[in-house]
Amino acid sequence: MSTLTSPIRVLVVGCGNMGASHAQAYQLIDGFEICGIVSTGKSKEVLNEKLGGGYALYADYATALAETKPDAVCISTYPDTHEAFAIMALESGCHVFIEKPLADTVEGSERVAAAAKKAGKKLVVGYILRHHPSWEKFVELSHELGKPLVMRMNLNQQSHGVMWDVHRNLMKSLSPIVDCGVHYIDVMCQMTRSKPLQVTAIGARLTNDIAENNYNYGQLQIRFEDGSVGWYEAGWGPMMSETAFFIKDVIGPKGCVSIVAKEAGGAGKSDNVDAHTKTESLRFHHADIDANNQFIKQDTWFNLSDEPDHQELCNREQRYFLKAIQEDIDLTDHVQDAVNSLKIAFACDESVRTGQVVYL
Repeated sequence: MSTLTSPIRVLVVGCGNMGASHAQAYQLIDGFEICGIVSTGKSKEVLNEKLGGGYALYADYATALAETKPDAVCISTYPDTHEAFAIMALESGCHVFIEKPLADTVEGSERVAAAAKKAGKKLVVGYILRHHPSWEKFVELSHELGKPLVMRMNLNQQSHGVMWDVHRNLMKSLSPIVDCGVHYIDVMCQMTRSKPLQVTAIGARLTNDIAENNYNYGQLQIRFEDGSVGWYEAGWGPMMSETAFFIKDVIGPKGCVSIVAKEAGGAGKSDNVDAHTKTESLRFHHADIDANNQFIKQDTWFNLSDEPDHQELCNREQRYFLKAIQEDIDLTDHVQDAVNSLKIAFACDESVRTGQVVYL
């Protein structure tokens, strides 16, 4: 195992969009060293070539873990393998960076959290928006709006080509409101800093390309203890509308803050991963009015032209992972937040399937 001064040897598991980006981050950051790349298909060869070649390639995760003896494992596979892969890594004495969601069940996420605690190893979950300066600003400004808050968010993706393959694969284990929803539920919890009390959700299966028991469109609603409410909507597939597919709003008694993404909102961009994290500008509308009901203050614009792209966000996530290991950062709250947002997302899933309100 590495000392703090020698590089942390990472086994990269899963070489799709996120896995490839994390691997590039490891190659870029002093302090990490890739010791092997794992995937069941051809993606490991593609990634190896992209990184300049020469890395040990494996089709089997257990073999790779045993042979490379890494200090850390990066898991970016489909969600149905997350729990087993993470626990194997932790029990082998490795730190774990894992893409969200932590597992494909609530109980699974709790087992992974418990395994990290028992092993005394770092477990970082890929909540990419927490490392985005403009999303951090969005959350920060929401705290100036008073209470209760109304949070309106969606990300509908008119996916086609390779992205529709990716989405269909994801839907073998999860619905869009669970897979994507955990990000935005996490943001809502940061904005309200209040306890979620209940959820309701609706969903529809708009294609025969997915299992009969799943749905590719969903919308969830959350009520919080402080009176705040929020909704989130996610739909995937070639039939999805690109009208009003990118809404990120928070409203309070004192006004509202909106993400205005001119670029991400452009035609044909709804399934572009780079566009999803782009904010470009934040608009702060002030509700103050005079005796004639006229607005007193102009809207304030925060133009964020130097914001990180998708790769730089992955770099920032991995720098945080490195810092957590090197500085022994207490990740108890980080892991608990990941479990909680997953709990809320699965409660929404339950509401879709039962048609009932689910109390948390």
